[in-house]
This record gives sequence, structure tokens and C-alpha cells, in this order.
Amino acid sequence: MSTKKTKLKIGIVGCGAIGSRLAKSIVDNFADQAELSGLYDTNLERVYRLASELKKKNVASLSLEDLIKKSNLVIEASSAKDSKSIAKSVVDAGRDIMIMSVGGMLEAEDVLELAKEKKCSIYFPSGAVAGLDAIKAASFSDIKSITLTTRKPPSGLIGNPYLLKSHFDLEHVDKETVVFEGNVDMAVRLFPQNINVAAVLSLASNCKDKVSVKILTSPEYKRNSHEIIVEGDFGSIKTITENLPCPDNPKTSFLAVLSAMAMLKNILNPIKIGT
Repeated sequence: MSTKKTKLKIGIVGCGAIGSRLAKSIVDNFADQAELSGLYDTNLERVYRLASELKKKNVASLSLEDLIKKSNLVIEASSAKDSKSIAKSVVDAGRDIMIMSVGGMLEAEDVLELAKEKKCSIYFPSGAVAGLDAIKAASFSDIKSITLTTRKPPSGLIGNPYLLKSHFDLEHVDKETVVFEGNVDMAVRLFPQNINVAAVLSLASNCKDKVSVKILTSPEYKRNSHEIIVEGDFGSIKTITENLPCPDNPKTSFLAVLSAMAMLKNILNPIKIGT
């Protein structure tokens, strides 16, 4: 009698720096329990290049629909502007999904309800911060305020459309400078590649309207750091996470990619620690 366990088929949408690292991790670290079933990107050249690097045949998908059909779990690693529509398509097909571009899911209550109807799971990695378990626990009390202060080197903000439109000269920043201060919705809209942390905080705390965000830059900064202060009836939480940029993409903290690997490990080996 065979006891061979069926492997989880994982498809990845987005073959940029994050998607590529996750694909390699599936092949290198989780081959006993999972297989890379598909790769999809609107830039097909990226798909074929990554498939070639991984020496994987028949994983290139020419459409999102094709990738979904071949997968049990889909990992979205594309962009905040597309993550909601991708999640809706995946969940509507009865598949589970892991969201990397969390900012696009702040106004996605309809997709979350659809997931309940379809009995699908939507996974949100903790990203580039620590302390989310404590914040989720605190959400069962009255949270008064959440403050997120993000510090990034100028190289991590290059190409941001909002800063370009504002004629903000990153090359000549010579001291600590505030580049943004406001609410979560505005932060995610103006800095979609840099501030997924704010969206994750909103989802974990279930009180988006109490989250305030500040983004600073300085030539002295060598790491991406996130300082979180939570005040409420439970007491207070303060965490500071100092992240090195992802080697393939300075706009993303390396820990954000590693958190997705950790979540994937938890999906495959469901040992629960904490909440």
C-alpha cells in the first residue's frame, strides 16, 4: 500500500525579485512537500528566464487562469495595484492564495467574504516587522493608537512616482528628512512598493483608522527600519526592526521575503507557535 503524500502545487504570479526568490526556495527547500506548478508574469520574458534558471520545464503559464488551474496555492508577488484582482480570481476558482502586495487588499472586504464562502485561505506574511502576534492579541482589547515610523536609505525610494512628481531630490538629501506623514490609505497609495508594513499592521490590528505613518530618509541610513508603537487598554508595544534590503531589490526588505518562506513552511508543516 502506497503512503506517498501528494505534494502541494504552488504557482507564482510575478517573476521579479520576490517571486524569483520564492520560486527558488520552493525548488531548493520544499521539494519533498511541494512542487512549483506554474510561473506567470505579464512580462513573459521574465517567466521563461526564471524557468530556465530553475531548469524547470512546463512551468511557464501564458495566463493567470492557466496558472490557477495548475495550482493548489498561488503566491501573488506582482504589485499592489493588481493583488486584489488576482486574489479574487484565485479565490473564485477555489484555490488558496498568499499575498505579498498586502497594500492592495485594504479595500478587499468582498474578496475576504468570497474566501469564506469558497472555504479558501488567504495568507498574509508578517513582512518586514516583528510583533504582529502581540498586535493581533491586543486587537481583542481597545487599541488607542498605532504609530509606524519607517526609515529608508534614499536608494530604496528611487523611482517613486509621488516623489518624482513632487520634484523631491533624493540624490541631494544630506540629513534626515521626512518624505511622508499621513494615514494608511495615503501611504499605500503613494508608496505601494515601500510600505506594505502599514497594510499588514492595519489587517493585524483591525483598526486602520488608528494607524498613522511617517516615512523618513537619510544618507546615513544603511538599512530599512520600521518602528511600531501601539498604545491601548492592554498596555503598550514597541518594536524596532532593522532590515537589510533584499539583494535583488533595494525597495524591499530581505525579511519580507524570508517571512513568506516562513509562512510557506508553516502551511506545509502546520505547527502553531503563538497566535
